[in-house]
Amino acid sequence: MIENRRLNPMKAIMIIYVICALFRIIEYMGLRTDQSFFGEAFVHKLAGIAVLFWAMRYFSLRPADIGFSGKSVLRNIFYGLMLGCFVFGMAYAVEYLLQFSKGNQPTLQLYVTSYAVGGNIGQQAGLMFFAFCIIGNIINVMMEEGVFRGLFIKLLETKYAFLKAVLLSSVLFGFWHVIAPVRNLLDGQISPMGAVMSILMLIVTTGITGAKFCLLTKITGSLWMPMADHFFNNTVINLLHVVTLSGVDEWQVLRISIAQTASFVIVLIMYWRSGAHHKQTFRV
Repeated sequence: MIENRRLNPMKAIMIIYVICALFRIIEYMGLRTDQSFFGEAFVHKLAGIAVLFWAMRYFSLRPADIGFSGKSVLRNIFYGLMLGCFVFGMAYAVEYLLQFSKGNQPTLQLYVTSYAVGGNIGQQAGLMFFAFCIIGNIINVMMEEGVFRGLFIKLLETKYAFLKAVLLSSVLFGFWHVIAPVRNLLDGQISPMGAVMSILMLIVTTGITGAKFCLLTKITGSLWMPMADHFFNNTVINLLHVVTLSGVDEWQVLRISIAQTASFVIVLIMYWRSGAHHKQTFRV
């Protein structure tokens, strides 16, 4: 087991993180699959899953040891989807009412786009594109939750308390997302100041969201609920759009901020009321 190895958790994590980040850079800067027919950056996620399996084998970890427990799978997936549905339902309602009050005649439309910092890209209604979106987001949550909330928390807790492990994992998760504005800057699509603001926004918002996923992992003892919530968050942004007289998804950042703030507060209350802070993180 992992406890029997001479382990420097931060060193191990940084090696794994850098390997995964290199695959991410290659895809975003070179392959650019998110700007292609597929509309999803999935290659580096598949590579990340391969790295995750390698790390599990190296540290003699079973899937249940990092949160892929066989207990209460369907129940936790259902709760995760319901959490996402509730907070985004509220966020869409607020956005819709605000746009309606301004006379912008908002409507909700269902089609596939790729998420981008400055607004969603593309508009596809074919079943194949819906399938790409669903499959791509499943691959995404398996890799990110497995690595950041599963493996990293497991390694960090060999030396640090849970909340410190949450902080370290979430900071790395925040920096994981800066590649998009960096690419936009290099492509001349945004100014240096715009890139800096986007980077800071992404580090803070995705860092907080990552911390929420860590708390959900602690509450349930597995990755299934954070995976389901993560999947719903990403998928609804790709599929459900607010169209007005003046544009599409103009207040997307506001919508996401409302949903994630509400979600974080709900999960934080659940964390303290459930007594999860007294329990082992991964309960096999």
